[in-house]
Order: sequence, then C-alpha cells, then structure tokens
Amino acid sequence: MNSRKTAAAIAATVALGLAATACGSSDSGSGSSNAKADAGLTSIVNKSDKKGGTVTYEHSSGPDSLDPGNTYYGWVQNFARLYARSLVTFKPAAGKDGLTIVPDLATGLGKASPDAKTWTYTLRKGVKFEDGTEITSKDVKYAIERSNFAPEALSNGPTYFKAYLEGGDKYKGPYKDKSPDGLKSIETPDDSTIVFHLNKPFADMDYLAAFSQTAPVPAKSDKGASYVQHIVSSGPYKFSAYSESRGATLVRNPQWEPKSDPIRKALPDKIVLKLNVNPTTVDEHLLNNTTTTDIAGTGLQSKTQPKVLSKASEKAHTDNPYAGALQYLALNVNVKPFDNIECRKAVQYVTDKAGMVDSIGGNVKGAPATTVIPPTVAGYKKFDLYPSAGNKGDVAKAKEHLAKCGHPKGFKTTLTARSDRPDEVTAATQLQQSLKKIGITADIKTFPADKYFTDFAGVPAWVHKNNAGMMMMAWGADWPTGYGFLDQIVDGTAIKPSGGTNLMELNDKAINAELVKGIGTIDTTARNAIWGDVDQKVMENASLVPLYYRKNLLYRPDNAENVTVTDAYLGMYDYVLMTSSNK
Repeated sequence: MNSRKTAAAIAATVALGLAATACGSSDSGSGSSNAKADAGLTSIVNKSDKKGGTVTYEHSSGPDSLDPGNTYYGWVQNFARLYARSLVTFKPAAGKDGLTIVPDLATGLGKASPDAKTWTYTLRKGVKFEDGTEITSKDVKYAIERSNFAPEALSNGPTYFKAYLEGGDKYKGPYKDKSPDGLKSIETPDDSTIVFHLNKPFADMDYLAAFSQTAPVPAKSDKGASYVQHIVSSGPYKFSAYSESRGATLVRNPQWEPKSDPIRKALPDKIVLKLNVNPTTVDEHLLNNTTTTDIAGTGLQSKTQPKVLSKASEKAHTDNPYAGALQYLALNVNVKPFDNIECRKAVQYVTDKAGMVDSIGGNVKGAPATTVIPPTVAGYKKFDLYPSAGNKGDVAKAKEHLAKCGHPKGFKTTLTARSDRPDEVTAATQLQQSLKKIGITADIKTFPADKYFTDFAGVPAWVHKNNAGMMMMAWGADWPTGYGFLDQIVDGTAIKPSGGTNLMELNDKAINAELVKGIGTIDTTARNAIWGDVDQKVMENASLVPLYYRKNLLYRPDNAENVTVTDAYLGMYDYVLMTSSNK
C-alpha cells in the first residue's frame, strides 16, 4: 500500500465532509489581533519563528498516563510528540496537510511486502536519548513489547501490535518473558532496522507506527508503571518535574539535534502542564491570556460560550472544528436487561438527540448522530436505523420495543459519566429525563476521567457488579480511517479486564470478521466500503447509541502563536507547532 496516496485520499474525504476546511490549507498566518473566527481551521494563526517563551497548558483532570506506552488519550498522543519520537507521525501543518504521515524517528515510511504482512522501517542514525545514549531499533522493539504485552503494568493503551504480530497471542511481555530474543516477530537485524512480521495483512501499518507506542524506551530505565515518573526523552524536550496530581514541567533536551528532526522547530524554552484545574477556571485563564490552551482540546465550557460568541472581538479568537469524534451511549450486553436487543432498541428510539445538543450549547458543540463513524472519517456511510422527527426521539416506538423485551413499565439501571466533563454530565442528565418518558430510571454515577476506564466503566467486573447498563462515552479515531475509529470500541478483542474501551462488551463474530477482512483489503475504495458495512452491523446490534458528532469551540488567546487545528488529533490544536509570547 502506498501510504502517502492513502493519506491524501483520506484528507480529501475529510475536506469534503467539512465545509470549513474545503478550501485547503495555508502556511501563512496572521496575528491574533487580525485573525478571524475559524482561521485556525485552514491556516497557521499568529505565525512566529521566534525562540523563547513558556507554553502553559491546563487540564480539568489528568491523563490516563504521560508514559508514551501506556496512554490512549488523544491529547497525550499529540502532546507526547514533544518528548517521544515515534517511527512516523502526522505532519505538523495546517488544514488537510496535517493528515499526511511523515517520517519521524524513521528515515521514511514503512516498506511493505506485496501482501502487506511484512513491514520494514529504517531508523535515523545518531538520534540520542536525553542521557546521550544513541537510540537503536532494539529500543523501539522494547517499547512495543512493554506497551502491548504487559497489561499487569501498562493497561491503558491499544493492543493493535498484540493482535497483529505473529505470536502476539502467546508472548507474555518483557516483564515475564526474559528471553533475549523477546517477541520474535519483531526483528532488529541491525541497530537501524526494525521489521514487523504480521499474522494477517494490515494496510494501515503506517498509522499504527505513528502511535506513541513506537517511541523508543531504554530497557535499563524501564520501571513498569513507575516509568512515567522518570520518562527518558527522545524528543526536543525532557521532564524537569512531574507530579501525577499537579502536572509537569518540560525543558529543552540538550541531546536533541534539529538536523535529525525535520518536523519540530522546538521554539518555546519551557512547557508547563497544570492538571486538575476547574474547567471554568481553565476557560477564565484562556480569556485572561495567562495560559496558552486547554490541552484536552475539547473546547470552552457551555457556561463560557455565550460571553465569547456574543462579542465579535472574542469570537474572532475561536475555531469551531468537528472533532472527528462521537459522543455516544454504550449499552452493556452483559448487564440485564440490555442482553435483550429489544430493550436496547427502546433506548435507541427514546433518545432525544436534538434536545441533548441544545442542552450542551447548541450547534457549536455538535450535531445529532445516527452512525458510529463520523462524517469526517474515511468509511462514513450515511444511514439512520432508528429515525425520529427532528432527531427528538420516538416515544411510541420506544414503548413498543420495551414491551417486546418484557419490561412494558420500564426498569432501573445505572448510568455512568465522567465527573470532570460538564457537557457529558449535562448530556447524561438530559438522557435521564428522556428515559423517564418510558419508565426507565437511570441512576447517574460520575467518576473522574483519569480513572473512568481503569477503575470503573472500562472494568467489566465492576460494570456487572454495579449494574452499569448504560455508560456515557466519547471516541475519536485512533487514526482517520474506519478501522482506526471502529476497532477498539467494537472488536471483541478490545475487551480487557481493565482499561477497556469496548464498553458494550460487544463480541459479535460477524463484526470481528469484517474488521479483519477490511484491514486486509489493499484497495482503498473497497476497504472504506467495508467500514460502512461494519458501522451498519453495529447499529443493527443496537448496543451503541450515537448521540452527537462532536465539535469543539476552541479559544486561542493573544499569547498563543503558531496555532492551527489538526484533524489528525481529533480537531484540537497541534502542540508540536504551538509556542507562546508569554515568558
């Protein structure tokens, strides 16, 4: 597969799906005082080449982990590129150019065998860790082994490598398997070459290689789950301070050399990450120009929006991209009565999606959804299996299916949401009111985002014990293709003891088989058609209720420079490019 052509085709698909980005991109920007609303969608705003300054990020909660091998959060994937160099990455650029995959630690994109089962990458020579040790292919191999095969220590990230590497189902990971060869399906014939032997064709390999899991880790420095406290940098910045509750400070890595890194300019002198800041306070700091951006990339809170949108000078500081993400409701098929498809269909019909969008702030925050794959992701197919007038729900239809499932008067269940995501809690509350119309009582329980998957919604044992039949969920594409969006939320192999993201516990043989068939299909058009078919099969199962395609109302303060939206990272700003005039 020619990945460059594929990336270009995907970019074109995204551009067609987003009217705001249809005009393409521009490398020229303007100062914040002259910028217009949505300028960051297609250009670099407040462009600067000046070195210095401090970029300050804030987050209302925290990451699953800043360890490149133990994270699944989109904003961490974006942020980690400052201290962890993956084999390839998305080009730091405006508009559709940001969807292009370019070499990073590797000298070029992967070289595939004709059947797309063997992929080879060549590393740049002379790239060093922060301690001066030269990075080799063995460090990349070790990073992948620890990130995908040691759930006892690192359970947060995706497990694509485990699923697709030969012998991946039997390898126990580097903490248990002490053999010098490690996983034999990853070969390192010399210090600059790494070869992946897959158990089946995988046409999206370069997208997988862009994950932070391929960022090198020196085995001698690895402490398992504790590695996050002393991450060894391979990028232009290294950690000078880290606290799980308070945040981190990054400073320049003296071992980083610009000549070995053509995609990073590394302009700011210091990068500060502050965690567990009240969401409204995050907004206030942006409007007061004391911080650079909300690193979660989810946009201004509903309470803040009116004061920004009602004033032309403030609205000019905003960008309103689609996030390539879906807010949805997961119905766990192993929690009664959702083991009955008719009960699931009742929820599909009763949900007032238009009312939910209004409750969180209107069309600047999203649009009612009828499919799993958002319109901005390659493989999207427009359909609606559970239609209602104006997307406001159909109570009569819902009651009809409720009767078929043996609960004509309704039932009780638990509905979970993330406590530090006000819009998600608001949406859950609105859903709760809709459910009451057909006699379903949903007891809302909220949990912090950084523990949501590791301790609660992503832990099947907890879900079953606590009757959590309904779980609020948001998902963005791991990469902007149907497979990158679907696999980790609907494939049965994504069900894990903890840190899981298939919250429905959907394990349908036909769906699983179609995913394998699709990713092994070399022809892009045929592959995208399969993703649309998988989407429809998931909706026929009725365990996933699409709520709305998410949009972000981002705000760029005057101090933020080199600001542009990247569709590769869920419509947030590109953190590799971003710098600040603040000292």
